[in-house]
Amino acid sequence: MRIILIPILLLLVMACGPTQTHQQEAEKLIIDTTTNCVCDYTHYAWLEKPQASGCIACRIGVPAGFERRVAEPNSFTSWLRGLPLLPENSTVLLFNGEAKRNQQAQFAVLDIDVGKVDLQQCADAVMRLRAEYLFASKKYDQIHFNYTSGHRLDYTQWCLGERLKPSGNKVNRIQTGKRVDETDHKNFRVYMNDVFMYAGTLSLSRELKSIPIDSIQIGDVFIRGGSPGHAVLVVDLIQHPTTKEKRFMLVQSYMPAQQIHVLKNPNASVDSPWFYIPKDNILETPEWDFATTELMRF
Repeated sequence: MRIILIPILLLLVMACGPTQTHQQEAEKLIIDTTTNCVCDYTHYAWLEKPQASGCIACRIGVPAGFERRVAEPNSFTSWLRGLPLLPENSTVLLFNGEAKRNQQAQFAVLDIDVGKVDLQQCADAVMRLRAEYLFASKKYDQIHFNYTSGHRLDYTQWCLGERLKPSGNKVNRIQTGKRVDETDHKNFRVYMNDVFMYAGTLSLSRELKSIPIDSIQIGDVFIRGGSPGHAVLVVDLIQHPTTKEKRFMLVQSYMPAQQIHVLKNPNASVDSPWFYIPKDNILETPEWDFATTELMRF
């Protein structure tokens, strides 16, 4: 019996080794030849002095066999894929310049300011990127968000001097009489800080509409409204042309306010930013778990 068992055991051991190696090989990222990417930082108005080292589509490869579908020019999809990245192995910094305690969650860090106060957290980062795209597209009249109270603050009205002033349980609309240039990005950032102050995951989740996980697309948001709550934004999506399997990339900010970063998939066999549609309906991210029913869209 010993003579028979030893070869069987050896075969089992040998069978396990190549399977893991094959899985790791399949997870390794390769250059995506379906995307003719040219990083154009002119569409990212906050970049006064770019430190960027490539963008999402140019620098982050895809697993073997997967492809990025061609995006419409000037779309939210193409804009998100073009988000500029800081150099590889960059540290995620907090609003006060200190390093975030957990440096294991990020695959890459976006080259975008976080501000100097503790405001741009999770839902704020989602709203910031959505609004930055609309600002870059000169769609100023489409930039608007609701306060947690339900009151809507439009960017164009804000530029005409309108403000929402919470007072106890009430929110009053007032006119300051001060008008500012809506095309000036500095004014836009002041407006966004007003939004960050009085909006959050709860108000944003009420503005969005639920989407089935199988219909996931770039620009969608996994969000749980509340306190605590959290939100992450889908910034890229790939698909296998034969199996039709989809994988997606997520970015987040967190608490305290910190640089927006591309998340690692904690369940991947090698470091990877590509998440799978989960079979158990629970999406695990490095610092928060979402139900797949918490996917929403602007």
